[in-house]
Amino acid sequence: MDSTTNSQHRPVSIKLWPPSQSTRQLLVQRLTNNLTSNSIFTQKYGTLNKDEADENAKKIEDVAFNKANEQYDRESDGDGGAAVQVYAKECSKLMLEVLKRGPAAKEEKELASEKDASSETFFDISKGQRAFIEAEEAENLLRPLKEPGNCYTKICFSNRSFGLGAARVAEPILVSLKNQLKEADLSDFIAGRPEAEALEVMNIFSSALEGSVLKSLNLSNNALGEKGVRAFGALLKSQSCLEELYLINDGISEEAARAICELIPSTEKLKVLHFHNNMTGDEGALAIADVVKHSPFLEDFRCSSTRIGSEGGVALSEALESCTHLKKLDLRDNMFGVEGGVTLSNALSKHLNLVEVYLSYLNLEDEGAIAVANALKESAPSLEVLEMAGNDITAEASPSIAACIAGKQHLTKLNLAENELKEEGTIQISRALEEGHSLLKEVDISNDFIRRAGAQHLAQVVVNKPGFTLLNINGNIISDDGIDEVKEIFKKSPDMLGSLDENDPEGGDDDEESGEREANQDELESILKNLEVCQEE
Repeated sequence: MDSTTNSQHRPVSIKLWPPSQSTRQLLVQRLTNNLTSNSIFTQKYGTLNKDEADENAKKIEDVAFNKANEQYDRESDGDGGAAVQVYAKECSKLMLEVLKRGPAAKEEKELASEKDASSETFFDISKGQRAFIEAEEAENLLRPLKEPGNCYTKICFSNRSFGLGAARVAEPILVSLKNQLKEADLSDFIAGRPEAEALEVMNIFSSALEGSVLKSLNLSNNALGEKGVRAFGALLKSQSCLEELYLINDGISEEAARAICELIPSTEKLKVLHFHNNMTGDEGALAIADVVKHSPFLEDFRCSSTRIGSEGGVALSEALESCTHLKKLDLRDNMFGVEGGVTLSNALSKHLNLVEVYLSYLNLEDEGAIAVANALKESAPSLEVLEMAGNDITAEASPSIAACIAGKQHLTKLNLAENELKEEGTIQISRALEEGHSLLKEVDISNDFIRRAGAQHLAQVVVNKPGFTLLNINGNIISDDGIDEVKEIFKKSPDMLGSLDENDPEGGDDDEESGEREANQDELESILKNLEVCQEE
């Protein structure tokens, strides 16, 4: 008998498991009814109200369904009959347990809810509009902190500008809390106040919190300067267990940086140090370097936009050599120069845990960029983010950068914008991304003097990466035909291609080779095909 005839007479196999969603919902309704209706068991143990019964019914069905599923997985080719029996028995057993607990379960739930409310740990007044706060409003806002037995361990007073009256209201409250506080966010809490008043407010808060054992302290956005840092002297001197310190946009000058270094007794436990947007300069960087040098467990260091030049860059880079636990490094928008970059590369070679590296606008040039890329190639196996935009990097450095990123299979974001990679450099970078790199999400090679071939090759490489979200090649010198080709590559996912409104198809006409390249595109592509990523032994 042929297979067709055999299949026509084969008996139909009936599967009893899994139940449909509607069947499961029907069972929940029946369980709810049994928990609220009169029966032998409810007469003995009592009924539940509708809300509590419905909540318990859903939990009973879910637990029984999961247990029955486990039984079904063990049945191999069974019809699911055994799973159905487990499903029914488990529902009956759990329903009886709920009834035995009785209505008291609701009271316990209410008690638990009250306990949760009383164990709230985070007090935050930063929501809403930025505003001044005076004594009367402070009394109302801070009232929860005065409740006996409160469990607040973290406070956030950001976005409210405290005057003297409000500070005096807060003072005794903070004194009463300081033995339980672990995190204090006092960022942006004196905005718009005259200097004299602001300094007195800071002194009040500092004295009130003196002696607290904080893990995190945020004093950002307060225009501290040296006077402000010293106003917080009592608090800073008493901190030897800090794990996080934020001094962002605080006017940290050379003198202020020295004051910080002088006042904080120990940074041995520090994991996060953020110094973004200050006027630290080289001399201030020397003081910050001393803090970094004595922070062996530092994981996240941000010292971007701090006016640091080569001397300070070298000092910071040398200090970072001792921070072997570093995961995130952000030094953007300083002037380290080649010397700073080369010194930094020595530190990077020791950082096996790095995940995010932000080195844009450091004036590294090719020599510094090559040193950094070579160091990262041998370290940071789990690197996810690499940014080196605006460093005057040319195609000369691209083999080293390509060799570095070729092995970074965890890479999610690559930013090499505002350099001079041109065609040759771009092709080498894109070839490095061809194999693997399935986690890649963003690539930015905008304003890099890229022409048609480079743009097309890069687009072809990234468009099929499974999680890719954005390619930025704006501000280049891609021909109109090249733009059309790139758009065609992304026709199924146009949102993945960034804006091209700043592209200049006529750009670079003064380049002696530009006419030749545009006139003989085939010859250019033939040459570029021979370029390979340099993999150094």
